Amino acid sequence: MADDEVVVLGFWPSMYGTRATIALDEKGVKYEYREEDLRNKSSLLLQMNPVHKKIPVLIHNGKPVSESLIIVQYIDEVWEGKAPLLPSDPYQRARARVWADFIDKKVPDARKKLWSTKGEELEEAKKEFIDILKQLEGELGDKPYFGGESFGFLDIALITSYNWFYAFETLGNFSTEAECPKLIEWAKRCMQRESVSKSLADPKKVYEFLLGWITG
Repeated sequence: MADDEVVVLGFWPSMYGTRATIALDEKGVKYEYREEDLRNKSSLLLQMNPVHKKIPVLIHNGKPVSESLIIVQYIDEVWEGKAPLLPSDPYQRARARVWADFIDKKVPDARKKLWSTKGEELEEAKKEFIDILKQLEGELGDKPYFGGESFGFLDIALITSYNWFYAFETLGNFSTEAECPKLIEWAKRCMQRESVSKSLADPKKVYEFLLGWITG
């Protein structure tokens, strides 16, 4: 598939858009990245995702695929010859999908509360967020990656939130590493991968973006 045309429509701080670029880089697929202005969405984005009008969108030979976890699974199926992302065992594959769904259903609401609440509500929000991470840390166990020895689907689903942790911790005045040391050890291991380090924006820039978004 050397002649494939692959384009990713994304937004630099997005936890979702970076899933697509990490997966493509893990597979060694060449692609064009196009940054979107979400306040002034491009005609291409509106054309390729007319229903939700959201990033990320993967455009493969002119055909769009949306929703970040679906994109990662699509990439794994199309470019199956290198660096498999989902486990080969059906049960383990289903389990990875369940946990990825858990991340997308639980983390967004929990993180929003960290920057939108104060006082007792903020304390509850911190507890909720840390409890979610502890559940994920339990699933990780003593393995180097969620799928075992190999970096894969569930790692991609979660690692794209890691560069937001600094903002969460600063606003909420807590330490993820103190609460979930094995999870942070895993995150640092993932950051050693070029696919991850090149895709994730600097945590302090993410913090500045979030502050501007909150106040703007």
